[in-house]
Amino acid sequence: MCARAQGAPRVLVVEDDAALSEVVCTFLGQEGYACVPAFSGTEALLTVEKDHGFDLVILDLMLPGVPGEELIGRLRAAGVAAPVIVTSAKSAVTDRVGLLRAGASDYLVKPFDLDELLARVEVQLRAGRSARPGGRALRLGRWELDPSARVFAVDGAPLRLTRTEFDILAAMMREPGRVFTKRALFELVRNEEALTDERTIATHVSNLRAKLRASGTDDYLQTVWGIGFKLGA
Repeated sequence: MCARAQGAPRVLVVEDDAALSEVVCTFLGQEGYACVPAFSGTEALLTVEKDHGFDLVILDLMLPGVPGEELIGRLRAAGVAAPVIVTSAKSAVTDRVGLLRAGASDYLVKPFDLDELLARVEVQLRAGRSARPGGRALRLGRWELDPSARVFAVDGAPLRLTRTEFDILAAMMREPGRVFTKRALFELVRNEEALTDERTIATHVSNLRAKLRASGTDDYLQTVWGIGFKLGA
């Protein structure tokens, strides 16, 4: 298992070869990364269902359970927007092109040099930071919200929101599971005391649910009767 320094970039290493997985995790751990190993496609899916907070995925293709080619699409459908570096013995150009088009970010042919793997990891994470100068994206279930670009997406498909709708989701996604009163939400999104009718927040939440209904994720916005709202995927 890689070292878990506070604030270290988190990497999901999906590799069924236990020895290679340990080598990769140990090496990246020494370079300051926090790795979580998964030894099958099924285990990888279960891992991201519980935790979307990975900064990068290193993915083998020949996996038990769900094969790597299928896993890429399922990770994207599950709302995982982190870069995916594929590692495989397949070296044909058609294989690489097909995987990049399917959602992979990079492709490294086995056997690979660990220093090259590290360089590719650094490139992908640097590109991600450049794309999000205001901080990392917020993720919940099938949702992803980029505060700096002010983009909200479900399964990777952007959904058009009003300014207030976006600000409500941003505030709640920063603290998933917290119960927000209507007054607290108003003050967070307006940055002023809630002196107007608090029912305006309920109206915005209702409008959000209507926009999310087609994706089947409107139930992420949960009403806590007599108090306010919370998020739960």
